[in-house]
Amino acid sequence: MQRHVTHQVAYYTFDSLRDAEALVHAISTRHGGVSPAPFATLNLGHAIGDDDANVDENTRRLYAALALDATATVTARQAHGAAVAIVDARHRGARIANVDALVTNTPAVPLLLRYADCVPILLYDPKRRAIGLAHAGWRGTLGKIATQTVQAMRDAFGTRPRDLIACLAPSIGACCYRVGDDVIARVRVAFDDADALLIPRDGGIHLDLWEANARQLRALGIAQIEIAGVCVAHHTDEFYSWRAEGGRTGRFGAIIALNA
Repeated sequence: MQRHVTHQVAYYTFDSLRDAEALVHAISTRHGGVSPAPFATLNLGHAIGDDDANVDENTRRLYAALALDATATVTARQAHGAAVAIVDARHRGARIANVDALVTNTPAVPLLLRYADCVPILLYDPKRRAIGLAHAGWRGTLGKIATQTVQAMRDAFGTRPRDLIACLAPSIGACCYRVGDDVIARVRVAFDDADALLIPRDGGIHLDLWEANARQLRALGIAQIEIAGVCVAHHTDEFYSWRAEGGRTGRFGAIIALNA
């Protein structure tokens, strides 16, 4: 990944998407906004205790840095599930309830989701000019949201998985993601060879969300997968982490859009 600073707003882009001229994408950080602690400073999350005016200004600054139209954005009221919405120009400015992935082949319709530990998954089909964006926490991961998002692109746009470029952005790593017996049991049901995803560490069991999602993508035939490998819980100086910050923190965003 590459770090950029534009108009004091810091964000990251993926190396594997660097030459995709038809695409704009970014993973925001916590730098360049106006929110006070504990949301300091570029919080993109509403309804978590920050003032809405701060969130709106942070969003404006991020979109200005990316030269995107914030009013055209499609976002979601995320539900930690595996539902996918197919969107187009009719959805510009909409916030779609109870979905955790968005896909489109319409230019100038940016997709935005918010995170504070869960895995952002960006998908780009350069052949069919289509994109997808998913939010994969443990529930979404076990619900195979990565698989569901690719299947939605295949059904809606004719995407062939072998053409896709997939990127997994900073999120909580197995180093910090200790899980309890209920999650462990569900992982064993959802995945063959679940022991490869459940890692003994520090007297407990940790879940590798990166590998769990990458495994789904590989199983579909996707070979181009870039995993950032950055644990947000270890880098709260740069990103928000719900777990590392005791549930009192902001949200960073993942944005992907096709150029007009």
